[in-house]
Amino acid sequence: MKLISLALLLAFSTALHADDRPNIIFLMSDDQSTYTMGCYGNEDVQTPNLDRLSADGMTFDNHYDTTAICMASRANVMTGMYEYKTGTNFMHGDMLRSTWQKSYPVLLREAGYLTAFAGKFGFDLKETPDGKRVGMPEEDFDRWGGSPGQTNYKTARNKSMAAYADKYPHSTLSYGAFAGDFIRESAQAGKPFCLSISFKAPHRPTTPDPQFDHVYAGKKFKKPANFGRANGDHFSKQSKQDRQYDRFYGWNYADKYDKVMAVYHQQIYAIDVAVGMIRDALEEAGVADNTVIIYTSDNGFFCGSHGYGSKVLPYEESSRVPMIIFDPRNANSGKQLRSEALTGNIDFAPTMLSLAGLAVPENMDGKNLMELYDDPEAAIHESLALINVWGHAPTHALSVVTKDLKYIHWGFADEGFEVTEELYHLEKDSLELTNQALNPEYQQAMEQMRKAYDGHLANWKAEAVPYNDYERFGTIFDRSIGWDEKSSLVGESKPWVE
Repeated sequence: MKLISLALLLAFSTALHADDRPNIIFLMSDDQSTYTMGCYGNEDVQTPNLDRLSADGMTFDNHYDTTAICMASRANVMTGMYEYKTGTNFMHGDMLRSTWQKSYPVLLREAGYLTAFAGKFGFDLKETPDGKRVGMPEEDFDRWGGSPGQTNYKTARNKSMAAYADKYPHSTLSYGAFAGDFIRESAQAGKPFCLSISFKAPHRPTTPDPQFDHVYAGKKFKKPANFGRANGDHFSKQSKQDRQYDRFYGWNYADKYDKVMAVYHQQIYAIDVAVGMIRDALEEAGVADNTVIIYTSDNGFFCGSHGYGSKVLPYEESSRVPMIIFDPRNANSGKQLRSEALTGNIDFAPTMLSLAGLAVPENMDGKNLMELYDDPEAAIHESLALINVWGHAPTHALSVVTKDLKYIHWGFADEGFEVTEELYHLEKDSLELTNQALNPEYQQAMEQMRKAYDGHLANWKAEAVPYNDYERFGTIFDRSIGWDEKSSLVGESKPWVE
């Protein structure tokens, strides 16, 4: 009898101390615009698994990458901080290990989570700003499938993923297989896990998985209403000074739109299949009911809107991206709810830490997205900064977005240029077809947005890292300082290929 009682007591004690914290899966594509998914209104595409994730969870309609280029955006996601605090981007430098130690993967692992990463990591670490690059933090994960640089669409060329190459020669589905293995291993271990997958797709080079060639063969795609150069005439001269402008023709949006978009959407179709693989693995492992899934992209893509290609600039197609959260434990799941609240990629790290019951460090700029999941009518940000300090100097800009308005300040005023302001009423003009900056009816809104801009600039001046060339932008972006005073700080530089 005593042995039976002791066994019951031990079982009861184990149940009381069972780690029932939710598992977390963070999925991120590369260069995916909002109009690539059925749940965002595109009837020309097939994204059944992503659409099911949207229906099961909550879809966010005003989600922005605060820097719309992969290296900086990934640093934003990992740390929950704006770029000027991570110190990480092309043309600037790598992340310091001391900054990385405050990232969500490190903090979750320290709190008892099993962690895994696969795909395009996006940045390297250094011990000091002037020190040698030490590479990616593979040792900070329990399972590793990450690769340096842009990674490769051929699975065999990604060293950490080579074991999947025979069955999944194209990398997109290999990440789905990697996820399934980690999910099963974690379920058997009985510990909560955090899995982060960063797909290379649909980033160029355009290399889709050939097994899906039939999906969009011969397909004609409806162009967005703001397609073409005529719909970008009102954009600043500064915005037309880098490769984003050239690629409207260089990447054949102008003359081969259907062919280009068929390949682009085919790459996303493979991501959709991988998402289905991951959800099936959760069901098979018996952990689906306690796993929160987040899906997003590291930046958007113009795809010919306004006569531009690529990303980087603060306009909607480049900076606003898909975002879905599914928490099966929440009563709001399964209601096909959407949130119009303003959200950003700096919100992911605080959200994941909060899901795990951890305090959010004060250095993080983001907020807990689950507040919106609990109440889709709520708000967590009044405004967000949109940053570009990559590429040629004229295109550098600090911008501010609210749920309804966007203000862009183009301060480069060298010979042939003049300071330009743009204001868009996104609630009425989501395609950004009318610049309201000089409209007398919008002068109060202009003053409101200028004030918000100045507030974000003040944060930049106070909090920018003292390395990797971020401090000077506190002066360059200052609206109150004339060009003559700051022109010597600008200079011209050639962008890196990324």
